[in-house]
Amino acid sequence: MLNVLIVEDDYAISTMLTHFLSSKKFKVTVASDGQQALDRLNDNNPDIILMDWMLPDFSGLQVIKQIRRNPVHNDIPIIMLTARAEETDKIEGLDAGADDYITKPMSLKELEARIRALIRRSQGLNTDKSLQMGELLLSPENNQLTIQGNPIKIGQTEFRLLHYLMRKPNHLHTRASLLDHVWSQGAFIEERTVDVHVLRLRKILKPYGLHTMIQTVHGMGYRFMDIEKCKDKHGEP
Repeated sequence: MLNVLIVEDDYAISTMLTHFLSSKKFKVTVASDGQQALDRLNDNNPDIILMDWMLPDFSGLQVIKQIRRNPVHNDIPIIMLTARAEETDKIEGLDAGADDYITKPMSLKELEARIRALIRRSQGLNTDKSLQMGELLLSPENNQLTIQGNPIKIGQTEFRLLHYLMRKPNHLHTRASLLDHVWSQGAFIEERTVDVHVLRLRKILKPYGLHTMIQTVHGMGYRFMDIEKCKDKHGEP
């Protein structure tokens, strides 16, 4: 389930967006000002942010700039959703770090389409191709991980990481390479970040005995072993 953070101080608009997106199977979190939005980032790990321009404490542009300076969250797609419709406003919003810009009033169907398209682009996923290895199925089209037929809760970064590893099984990936392909290229993120997310991914796979598929190559990086090779080396995974 995709997690959307709505940053909007107008209660009627935030309620309308919440009802609509919830009906489309999104998980919705709402922040009514800039500081709440920054606090919600750490608590909810959103897949995408809808950002109003005019907020009670500071502007949406300032919030975006703070997000883009944070190496943990700077790859989250952001759509500005605002009544400011001048071309100069759109340019300023995009220059501040927004990925898309929609003016109010908006078509809710168009908003949903743009949200899904932006998430697909940000994840670098081919929506036409699911990846399967044994009982592990990764479906980029609906952002879903399934193991033994059970839908599994997984964060956006772990999903991108698993997707990239599954596309190149048995291949050695250095931490630097994973940072370039899974996170934003050029982002200033410590290589230790990769280790943290690998640990999270292993924790997700462990109840199903699949955590050994992600192997550490000491001093170099990680390798995702296909299910048959794991059986050959370790017995049943």
